[in-house]
Amino acid sequence: MGSESLVDVAVVSHWIDGAERASTSGRTAPVYNPATGAVQAEVALANQAEIDAAIASAEAGFRIWSEYSIAKRQAVLFAFRELLNARKPELARLVTSEHGKVVSDAMGEILRGQEVVELATGFPHLIKGAFSENASTGVDVYSLKQPLGVVGVISPFNFPVMVPLWFVPIALAAGNAVVLKPSEKDPSAALWVAKLWKEAGLPDGAFTVLQGDKLAVDGLLSSPVVQSISFVGSTPIAQYIYETASKNGKRVQALGGAKNHMLVLPDADLDLVADSAVNAGYGAAGERCMAISVVLAVEPVADDLVAKITERIAKLRIGNGAGMDGVEPDMGPLITDVHRDKVSSYVDIAEQDGAKIVVDGRNIAVEGHEHGFFFGPTLIDGIPTTSRAYTEEIFGPVLSVVRVSSYEEGLELINSGEFGNGTAIFTNDGGAARRFQREVEVGMIGINVPIPVPVAYHSFGGWKKSLFGDAKAYGVHGFDFFTREKAVTSRWLDPATHGGIDLGFPQNT
Repeated sequence: MGSESLVDVAVVSHWIDGAERASTSGRTAPVYNPATGAVQAEVALANQAEIDAAIASAEAGFRIWSEYSIAKRQAVLFAFRELLNARKPELARLVTSEHGKVVSDAMGEILRGQEVVELATGFPHLIKGAFSENASTGVDVYSLKQPLGVVGVISPFNFPVMVPLWFVPIALAAGNAVVLKPSEKDPSAALWVAKLWKEAGLPDGAFTVLQGDKLAVDGLLSSPVVQSISFVGSTPIAQYIYETASKNGKRVQALGGAKNHMLVLPDADLDLVADSAVNAGYGAAGERCMAISVVLAVEPVADDLVAKITERIAKLRIGNGAGMDGVEPDMGPLITDVHRDKVSSYVDIAEQDGAKIVVDGRNIAVEGHEHGFFFGPTLIDGIPTTSRAYTEEIFGPVLSVVRVSSYEEGLELINSGEFGNGTAIFTNDGGAARRFQREVEVGMIGINVPIPVPVAYHSFGGWKKSLFGDAKAYGVHGFDFFTREKAVTSRWLDPATHGGIDLGFPQNT
């Protein structure tokens, strides 16, 4: 059972066979409103029988959905796109109620996910094979791209809509059936989306929502029916997912954590840099893998930059993400009190290691929300690069400034880190920017852009311990991941010219 005894709250259930299915496991976890700290629901935690039922439903759904023509699949995707576009304000408010991010940020998350839906509507061009006529005399060679079957998607709490939409529309477009295991911290958006797929015309079983914890995750990783796993989350879990699923013969795309740096050269526009650092460091309360965590300031700009960031922090409004009296804050709470305390512990570590806490968000109070999981924007200067607060992912609104003497020193700090997700350089020197994009060992790079999340027709993914597996998310990588190719060599004999038996190895002639 969950950590609290809950009375008269709704239970967020599974979505199996095209309908909500109440759990019989007897296990639940609390779902909080992060702005108030109150338990607002329970979420079911699946047992093995429910895991098996979800996968069996998806297997049956795959047999139906994969036989749909390309035109019929495309019509369902277009219908889903229109329904999502019409109702996204409702979904944004639902996300805010369980995650805590401000409504406009939740809306932004949905819009970025919708980009992938729109990419997926054009899937016929991206799953077609190739044809070579008369590759050898009288022989044609061609390729077919076919779905994998049942695929698993395991999504994190920080983007309960966008991350599933990175994978699900592409997987469905390719003809697969999907089992989604959302985070138990904010599970309701997945059910909302499941209902929308059904309304769009998706057959029962083609999209399934399995609520749960590690038992559900391991059930997907070990099932012989599930052919692939797509995951976004922390690096330790990404590595576990990759190793376990690969051992069980599955394709894997597992996106892990990050420690993203912004390199600021002395010629940069410091007002632009300060605005960008605040947006990238404190947006979504820092709970995103593309957040900027470290500003590498090439001297002599650090003092001015710290002053400008401090000035902007003072103007940020912290509060209930849903807004109060028609006014939306700039930043909402963190997802749970446990996570808030973990973020706070990293600030403690930085202070113990000799860093200067320029702006301290550890004891922030939000009037009327004294029990909410709030943590204020925090700015740290002079953090040692040996500190755990520098080397580890914090996943909260904590921005550190590290002073470096040169471009080369800053580049070395970025490249020596264990992560390689996103980075940015701010400069007015095109030659320096071009050099940076060639030399930096990171998968996604911004040039005067602080959060370089690629558009849907490119692909999202980092290097090193920020990505494990066979492919990045969405874009062409996504379609390659969710299909497998057959190569067919075909000859239709002309009875009048049949040459008889030849036991030699086939040759091109």
